[in-house]
Amino acid sequence: MSTAFGQSTVLGYPRIGANRELKKAVEAYWAGTIDAEALAATAAGLRAQVWRTLRDARLDAIPSNTFSYYDQMLDTAVAVGAVPDRFTRLGLSALDTYFAMARGVDAEPALELTKWFDTNYHYLVPEIAPDTVFTANPAKALDEYAEARDLGITTRPVFVGPATFLLLAKGVDPFARLDDLVQTYARILAELAHAGVSWVQLDEPAYAADRSPAEIDALRRAYTRLGDLTHRPRIFVATYFGDLGDALPALLDTPVDAVGLDLVAGAGNLHRLAAAGPLGGKTIVAGLVDGRNVWRTDLRAAVAAGATVAGLADHVAVSSSCSLLHVPVDLSAETHLDPRLSERLAFARQKVDEIVVLGRALRDGTTALPAPLPATPANWRHDDVRGRLAALRPADRQRGDYPTRAARQQERLGLPELPTTTIGSFPQTAELRRARAAHRAGSLDDAGYASRMRTEVEQVVRLQEQLGLDVLVHGEPERNDMVQYFGEQLDGFAATRHGWVQSYGSRCVRPPIIYGDVSRKAPMTVAWSTYAQSLTSRPVKGMLTGPVTILAWSFVRTDQPLADTADQVALALRDECRDLESAGIRVIQVDEPALRETLPLRRADQKTYLDSRWRRSGWPPAASPTTPRSTPTCATRSSAR
Repeated sequence: MSTAFGQSTVLGYPRIGANRELKKAVEAYWAGTIDAEALAATAAGLRAQVWRTLRDARLDAIPSNTFSYYDQMLDTAVAVGAVPDRFTRLGLSALDTYFAMARGVDAEPALELTKWFDTNYHYLVPEIAPDTVFTANPAKALDEYAEARDLGITTRPVFVGPATFLLLAKGVDPFARLDDLVQTYARILAELAHAGVSWVQLDEPAYAADRSPAEIDALRRAYTRLGDLTHRPRIFVATYFGDLGDALPALLDTPVDAVGLDLVAGAGNLHRLAAAGPLGGKTIVAGLVDGRNVWRTDLRAAVAAGATVAGLADHVAVSSSCSLLHVPVDLSAETHLDPRLSERLAFARQKVDEIVVLGRALRDGTTALPAPLPATPANWRHDDVRGRLAALRPADRQRGDYPTRAARQQERLGLPELPTTTIGSFPQTAELRRARAAHRAGSLDDAGYASRMRTEVEQVVRLQEQLGLDVLVHGEPERNDMVQYFGEQLDGFAATRHGWVQSYGSRCVRPPIIYGDVSRKAPMTVAWSTYAQSLTSRPVKGMLTGPVTILAWSFVRTDQPLADTADQVALALRDECRDLESAGIRVIQVDEPALRETLPLRRADQKTYLDSRWRRSGWPPAASPTTPRSTPTCATRSSAR
């Protein structure tokens, strides 16, 4: 029975399209320039393209129902009937009701949007009221399964699992509704089985975080009940983002057919699996290929880990550690990258190839794997950067006495007791985007682009003066993204041209890649800040993105401790602070919206992480003999993105 799963699979795949086709179609639908039929046609084309790509790569088991117009949690809410009354009473079509839940409509607020665990993806939080009536609605999953079958491709529908769905929802005590929800999942499984579905994937990532005994028992109860159903597909419970802890033996104790384990972020899962004893004929789906970063897999190390799993289970399949929606689609589009960097990278399409190779290696026992990468290029390592890090002392990580600094700052700034300012960036208008696109395309030269941006800066400054603000900003019209902007100006970073990743809904970002030692080539913000300051007698803030956020929203190198990379970024930003200060900028704002975003999911790991980040990150800028006496006010801003 288990071997029908095959040797290789993925937990999910990017759904936005290689050129963000989904984003463009969805936004066109919202704008009213295409109708629902045209949107559906684009979606169907993207789904077919993904399924064919995975089939042609010789992947054994292919997922479906991973496509979403907006978010997989929202899709699952619709599938189980958890649609709040304020949306159902609007009388909209099913599609417009779906988008109303995502975006709000008229006076009805959207569902809350928040981070998906410690990733840069955002999900919509389901709302469950005491009177919510769960109703099985697997139409989307069944339609997509039928679409793939018409292409000659058998797929495995994917849903967020019932325990994670309840733990991430808001409203009543989550497990007060467990029995009702599990019964709804049972109906969904029965309908899938009736349609010929042989496997279903239920995702339970919530158990990579700390969970109480009652929450673990709820997982056991849910999957015991679902596993005991007589009319159901085989059940694959996928977990990811870390160690399962005590939830792993609980899950293995249920009659599900396959369990997926993240062996990249959750190395402890292997030890737990070894201690679990007989696995009762279950398939173990080993997440050996990192689904969250863009570096090539060490195939020999992955084969060794897979062989260990194979010694413990009757059947092993290889997979991504999590869904591949967290990485760009295809490296082959990045023809401008240094070949020495490209050969070290793997986007979603390349990771599928790695998974297939690993699955065959485990099946055949072969050692015919691609050759290891050559040594890291020497010019990616900078002795001067490493020397600066080695020279840092504990005193370099402490600012001067606050009362003394505050007195000097007030003497220089002369601000009222409660000064007013804004967060920083002003709207990126359509006109600004057109100017940036024209500059990128070469139809607007550097001088013309700079002139357009200076005009915008002056308008922003005059507006703030008219409003009576005390501390002004230049509005950041020249910045494409608060991390990408700095990544494009720092050594050790590479920018992609097509490396889009979905952040939420139609919002896509292109995270830079940190591949080498980080240093600053030249001042990055000084010219814009000083220009703005020349327009007014009021202080204008220098605006920087902090090192923690830069790391959190980049693909970070893995060949050195994260804290070392944070130190390198922090030193580059400290150099920028000094240049801003020397240029007469009296206030510097450091944006850290991702301050706690990458905090480990388990409390036992958090103190080490926080100590490493703040004791080693070199931020705030150190007081030192070379720091000018008139240190500017430096404010760190943390917020949700």
